[in-house]
Amino acid sequence: MTPVVVTSGGAVRGLLEDGLAVFRGIPYAAPPVDDLRWRRAQSHPGWTDVRDATRYGPSAPQPYLPGGASPILGEHGSPPFDEDCLTLNVWTPGLDGANRPVLVWIHGGGFTTGSGSIPYYAGDTFARNGNLVVVTINYRLGAFGYLHGMVPGHSNLWLSDQAAALNWIAENAAAFGGDPNAITLMGQSGGGFSIGALAQHPTAAQQFHRAIVQSAPLGLDLPTPEEAAERTDAVAVLLGHADCRGLAGEPTARLVEGTVAALGRFAEFGTWNLAFSPVLDDLMSVPPRDALADPRVELLIGWTEDEGTFPFATDPRYDTATADDVVAVFGKRHQDPGLVYRRYADALGDDPRAVLSAECGDRLFKAPARDLLIRRAGTGNTYAYEFALDAVAFAGALGATHCLELPFTFANPEKWAAAPFLAGLDPDTLRSLGTRMHRSWISFVRNGKPETGSLHWPASDGTTVMVLDADSKVATVRTSPV
Repeated sequence: MTPVVVTSGGAVRGLLEDGLAVFRGIPYAAPPVDDLRWRRAQSHPGWTDVRDATRYGPSAPQPYLPGGASPILGEHGSPPFDEDCLTLNVWTPGLDGANRPVLVWIHGGGFTTGSGSIPYYAGDTFARNGNLVVVTINYRLGAFGYLHGMVPGHSNLWLSDQAAALNWIAENAAAFGGDPNAITLMGQSGGGFSIGALAQHPTAAQQFHRAIVQSAPLGLDLPTPEEAAERTDAVAVLLGHADCRGLAGEPTARLVEGTVAALGRFAEFGTWNLAFSPVLDDLMSVPPRDALADPRVELLIGWTEDEGTFPFATDPRYDTATADDVVAVFGKRHQDPGLVYRRYADALGDDPRAVLSAECGDRLFKAPARDLLIRRAGTGNTYAYEFALDAVAFAGALGATHCLELPFTFANPEKWAAAPFLAGLDPDTLRSLGTRMHRSWISFVRNGKPETGSLHWPASDGTTVMVLDADSKVATVRTSPV
């Protein structure tokens, strides 16, 4: 029988797939087009007929190259793309009022790419294996979500989208067999950063109580509103305008070109390049790392051992980087750059690319996460991991790179078959470590503890972390050389 659910916007018709009821492309906010472009998410007016929810909605507009823009990850957002992109997808084991825990996935992608509608992030494994209601969301990216100052009072549009989605989920979870009082957010990279933003949002903060934060760049230096507005004007200039007012009537494709131009224009040697960054405002008044220190939210947080290889390991510009080149980069962010280089080189060997990668991974990801463990010590509801399985691809240059834990988290490596960074990994390890991690994530969603029958995982005391590898073990947090 075709599943139909009456939501706050109207009735939707989904599909039955392998024992799950699946609904795709449900609008959670008004299309951000015409007068609503560059305005915070608005309520959807609803619909009267039963709406087809059997196909994914369009992904947010973003740079796209067939086969993938990333030599490591491959594709991360696939067409069709449309500014009318504020939709979500639901997988549920039953429309039966069973009050299942709800898991909400927020994708990453450098605030520029990604989609909740790509096969990588399908919610079927978590729904089926964990008896969970799983929701994935699309939200505005790049110039459409992060330009600041286009409309006064409307900043952090991406965050307004996510908050609107969370509000919709809380309102409608019960209709899909979920418990609106048992919502866990899970996000990786920019999605993990988003959770720290939602944890302080005026309304969203009250709508979830658990969070899984994977490889979040909590060490980002966030621009002031003035700095963010200057970036907006600079993008306008790149597209041939005097200032941001000229962007108002630009078509979708030109604004994507503006995102690509910003990626090139503001790229700096030795940095993890971003076209745009979130900005501190009334929705996000403190850095997300500070909001995540609130012990109200039960937290599972972690990183990969070699986060920083992702932007540098396969980039030929770094093949000939010298120690002096890297010291010059460090001079922009450390008081004694030579000392920083020497300490990393003492630990890793005098390999400039390795030193740069390690410092980048520590500064953006690992150090702020380790600081959170210390700040939350004694809460008893904080769990930490380090994903340490090395990739085989690219002659081992990646190590345990950024994003590598994702196929294991979702326990769906077959859907990542085209991702270059998985090439050559032992299938048995893929399956066994994926099963172990996937079950731990489900346990945390259901019980607030990632411990399973086969894996003893104690709460972190501020100095302990679960190292996830072919064999997993509790270990002392490894600190950075500086």
